[in-house]
Order: sequence, then C-alpha cells, then structure tokens
Amino acid sequence: MVVLNKIYTKTGDAGTTALGNGTRVEKHALRVNAYGTVDETNATVGLARQHATGDMDAQLAAIQNDLFDLGADLCRPDMEKDAQAEYQPLRMSEAQVARLEAEIDVMNDALEPLRSFILPGGSALAAQLHLCRTVSRRAERMTVELAGQEAINASALQYLNRLSDWFFVAGRIANDDGRADILWVPGANR
Repeated sequence: MVVLNKIYTKTGDAGTTALGNGTRVEKHALRVNAYGTVDETNATVGLARQHATGDMDAQLAAIQNDLFDLGADLCRPDMEKDAQAEYQPLRMSEAQVARLEAEIDVMNDALEPLRSFILPGGSALAAQLHLCRTVSRRAERMTVELAGQEAINASALQYLNRLSDWFFVAGRIANDDGRADILWVPGANR
C-alpha cells in the first residue's frame, strides 16, 4: 500500500528523479518522458470521464487504472534482474491487452465502416477521446524509442498501441455510433 504523508521531498530540486528501482536519472530521461506521457494520457482520460456515462465511464475507469499499472511498469528498468527478485514488480499483462481488443471489437460492431478520415470533434466526449488518442500515441512513440535503447515489457507497448485504437473507436461511438462524425474533406478550403 502507498502512504504519502508529505508530498514534496526536495530530492528532485537538482533535476533528477528516482525510478522504481531507486536509480536516480535526469527528469528529461527518455524513460521518464515515456511514463510521464502515460500519466498525461491518464489525465486526459479523467477529462473525458466528465462526459462519459454507463459502460463507457466504467471502461475509461479501468483504463485509468491500467495506465497507473503501465506507469509502474515503465518506471522500473532491469527486467532481467526482476525475474530473480523475491518481489515481482508490477508489469502489464497480455490479459489487459486482450481486454482492450475485446472492447474495441464490441464497439466496432456497432459502427459502419469508414469511407473517409474523420476530424477530431463532434460531441464533447468524442473530442476528449480524440485528445486521449493523440496523447496516448505520443506516449507510444516515446515508449517505442525507449524500447530501441532498453528492454521493456512487450505487453506495455502492445497496450499503448491498442489504447489509441480504443480511443478512436470510442470517439466514434460517442458521436452517435459514427453518425455524427465530422468527415475530412480533402482540399475543402483551397
């Protein structure tokens, strides 16, 4: 259990922060940027939830919890050492990826196929979900870059890849099952 009695520690005043294994790194380190952008994604989901109800709100709540799991996963390097550790750190699982895929499939079944790209917007919820999508894509790009330099959990990257797809499809659901999508008209303002 986490207990936070004091919020500021002053340990980061010189521009460093501690990873999950205690190693101190620069606050601009790629790993910190990756899990920091996952945290930013979580904040955008919180905004989207202000407009969500029912199943959509419940699914977004589950995603918020997953995003904390993902941050915990990404802030903990040394996956090889963790395999032998007495205490196993939290890692994203294939089941979390599979849940997103199942939810995407259910939502997508209610939609007509796209015949055009769509612009972010429509309902307030759809607009927020598109913001979630773009921020999660940025988190994915940073995590891909991190994976090119250090070992990361494959399920973490898969989750981020599915998550942006989830937000896209959910945005269409929030736009009256796609009927209120705003279609891109190429060259419309030439």
